[in-house]
Order: sequence, then structure tokens, then C-alpha cells
Amino acid sequence: MSYTIALNFEDGVSRFIQCNANEKVLDAAYRQKINLPMDCSDGVCGTCKCHCESGQFDLGDDFLDDALSDTEVAQQMVLTCQMVPESDCVINVPMASTLCKTASQKWDTTISRITSLSESTLELELACDEACGIDFLSGQYVNLTTPQGDITRAYSFSSLPGANYLTFLIRNVPNGAMSLYLSQHAKTGDKMTLAGPQGSFYLREVQRPLLLLAGGTGLSPLLSILHTLARQENKTPIHLIYGVSRDTDRVKLDELQKFTEKLSNFSFQLCVSDPATAEALTGHVTDHIHPDHLYAGEVDIYLCGPPPMVDSVMDWLQQQQITPTHFYYEKFTPQAAEVPA
Repeated sequence: MSYTIALNFEDGVSRFIQCNANEKVLDAAYRQKINLPMDCSDGVCGTCKCHCESGQFDLGDDFLDDALSDTEVAQQMVLTCQMVPESDCVINVPMASTLCKTASQKWDTTISRITSLSESTLELELACDEACGIDFLSGQYVNLTTPQGDITRAYSFSSLPGANYLTFLIRNVPNGAMSLYLSQHAKTGDKMTLAGPQGSFYLREVQRPLLLLAGGTGLSPLLSILHTLARQENKTPIHLIYGVSRDTDRVKLDELQKFTEKLSNFSFQLCVSDPATAEALTGHVTDHIHPDHLYAGEVDIYLCGPPPMVDSVMDWLQQQQITPTHFYYEKFTPQAAEVPA
């Protein structure tokens, strides 16, 4: 038996290692050529201290209080030289990845499908050339590079971690370099390179109701989160509000409907800001956040969308004097290429 350990470094890089039964995290990392900080490796100095964000583990009692106090243990701080995982874990390492002599991983993938979901959204499907698939935390992103190596853009996964087929929702930006490549030049069988995963926007351990807020292709990482929650057979109340500008921007509604069947307590709403919409709900996401969605603040909010939407939600929460237990957000800004004169 082995466990998957996500190591999140403070520069945004994530690396995944396999830790064998009864193996200490520090030893597993070294075995896989990641030099986590350490000095004594005996639970004496505290140099290898990290924070375990989720997962079960055993620290034993063979370490000094000076290295790790009872208060720190209660805060889920760990010594990786003593930590023996008992489940998959997410560990925050208080150091840049470069100082641990590691970096973002790179993978070769092959384009298996490009679908125009709407005037504004493309779906890219890539087949991973490695049989093991790609590990990431639902919500994270990677940098995609075209076969010629001349265009690199960051996109969030919409697929389930560990799968051999990876999907992304990509904003079809007028004159956007990646958009033009995918819509006019790319073909099935072309190679693309991925570097990552990265990002601090990812699903944490679920301990309370969730409110998911998506704007446009900000739906992409939330789809990945929903896939993970469905795999976990999560029964926590989950509500998604998905906002788009026009009716023609709506995508993945059938998939969202399927999640209502897979997740017993999942519901979603679609709102369109264009007043001429045929949808029942008009306006912005904040117009449709109901007090029942907020549980008097005992809720975790995950928000992904363009900067004006993210800022609007933050302002709205402040005006309503609502402080959610946790509030995670990701802003994205589509990049357009310059149009030749």
C-alpha cells in the first residue's frame, strides 16, 4: 500500500510523491529526489516542520517538544522526518520549490479533441503520454505550451485528478494567441507540453457546506472539484451559482445536471447578465446568493472568475457583513494577442 502526498511549496509549485506504508515523508521525498528541508532527521531540530492541511498520519512520540510543541501539533504542524501517513495527505512546505532542488514537472500530451462549446468557449482534451496520468489537486492549473513552443498559457483542469485524459475550458478570446492556435491551426495528434501543477486554489478537506461561484470559464476548476466530490460520494450541501454574460456563453449544463444525480445534496443555478436572456435568472452572481447558501458564515466559498466578478463578490460579502469560514478565490485574465496594423 502507498499513499499520495501533495507537497505545496510557497512559490505555488506542487509536487506529488508516493509514500509507502510505514515510510516517513522525508524519506519518501528524498527517495523521489525532492530535498525537503532537514538538519537532524531525528525530531530534534524542527527544521523539517511543515503544515499538514489534510489527511491522517502518525507522528509517534519520538521527537522533542522544542522541535514541535503540543500547540503546534494541535494546529496540524508536522515534522516530515517523523510523519508516517495513514492516508493521502496535503502538506504545505514553507519554502520555495527551488530551494528544495525541485521544480514544476513537465508532461508530454497529445491533443485528442477540441470542441467549440459556444462562441466564447473551447474545450480542449489532451491524452497524457504517461500511463500513470497526472496528479493535481482539483482547482489547480498548469501551463500549456504549443508544439512550436512559442505560446504558453495557464489553464485550470476541468477533469478528475489522476485521469489519463485531461480537459480544460478555454476562453475563445478574439485575437488570442492560444485561441487562434486551437481554433484554426491545432489538429488531433498534435503534441502539447504541460508544466505544473500550480496554484493555491484547490479543494480542501470538506468540513462544512460549500458555495461554489463561477464566472464564464471560471467554471473549469469547479467542474474538477465537483468530479472529486462525486468520487468521494460527498453528502455535504453544495450549491453552485454559474454566471455568464450572454445566453450563447452557457456551457456544460448537461454535465452540471448529471452532478445533481451523483451528489445527493448538490444544486446549481445559472444566471445571465444580459437582460435580454431567455433564462429565468438575470443579473450577476451576487444577485442570487441567498442567506440559505451562507449558513450564517459557516460555509466554505470557492470562487473563480474574471477580476471584476471576484472583486464584486468580495465587496458584496463585506457589505453583507458575512465572513465565511474559508474563502478561496482565483482570478483569471484572458490574454489577447496584438493585432497587426
